[in-house]
Amino acid sequence: MKIDIITIFPEMLNKVFSFGILGKAIEKRIVDVKIHDLRDFTDDKHKKVDDRPFGGGPGMILKPEPLFKAIEYLKKQRETKKDQSYDSHVIFLTPQGKSYSQEIAEGLSKLNHIILICGRYEGIDQRVRDELVDEEISIGNYVLSGGEIPAMVLVDSVARLVPGVIGNEEFNKDESFSDPNNRTKLDYPQYTRPSEYKGLKIPEVLQSGNHSEINKWRKSKKTTFLT
Repeated sequence: MKIDIITIFPEMLNKVFSFGILGKAIEKRIVDVKIHDLRDFTDDKHKKVDDRPFGGGPGMILKPEPLFKAIEYLKKQRETKKDQSYDSHVIFLTPQGKSYSQEIAEGLSKLNHIILICGRYEGIDQRVRDELVDEEISIGNYVLSGGEIPAMVLVDSVARLVPGVIGNEEFNKDESFSDPNNRTKLDYPQYTRPSEYKGLKIPEVLQSGNHSEINKWRKSKKTTFLT
C-alpha cells in the first residue's frame, strides 16, 4: 500500500510514522508513506498556498492551483504500467466528511494508493473537492486546527490492517469494532502478572488453564460502545 499526505506543515508528520508496528512496516516496505509540502507545488516566489474567500468572511482558503498540481503529480508518480488495476483514492480530511469507523478503515486497507489532503484554516477551494476528491472523512464531531492529526489516525488504523504489517493476523480479527456482525463490541478486561497486587486479585478463571471457560468469560465481559 502507498499513502501520500499533502500538508502545509510536513514537520508535524515527518517522524510520527517512524515508531512501532507502522515504523517496522515502512522499513520493510510493506507500507509506503510519503509526506509532501503543499508549498512545493506553488509557482510564485512567496510560495503562497492560501487566499481570502470570495464573497468575504473570516479566515483563509487553501488555493486550488497547488492542490491540483500536487494531486495530479502524485497520481502520475504512483502509476505503473505493469498493473492496469492500479488506482488512486483521494481523501479530504474534514469535519464535514462521513464519520470514520473500523469498517471504513478495513475498506481503505484494500486499496493500492491513498492520497490524503490535510485541510487548514477555513478549508480548501470547493473546485478541488468537486473534481479531485473521492471521499471526505471526519474523525469526530469536533474542530481541530487542521487535517494532520486525522491523517495520523487514518494512516495508523488503516496500515495495521494491511497483510504483513501485524505478524499474527488473528490479532486484527479479535480487535474492538472488528466483528462484522457487531461493530459496537469493545475488548474484554486484560490482566498480567503479578496475579495479586495490593490485595487486588485477577479473576480465577484466567488462571484455570481451561481455555473454553476463559473464552466464555472474555465474551461475557466485552463491553458495548456507546454512541
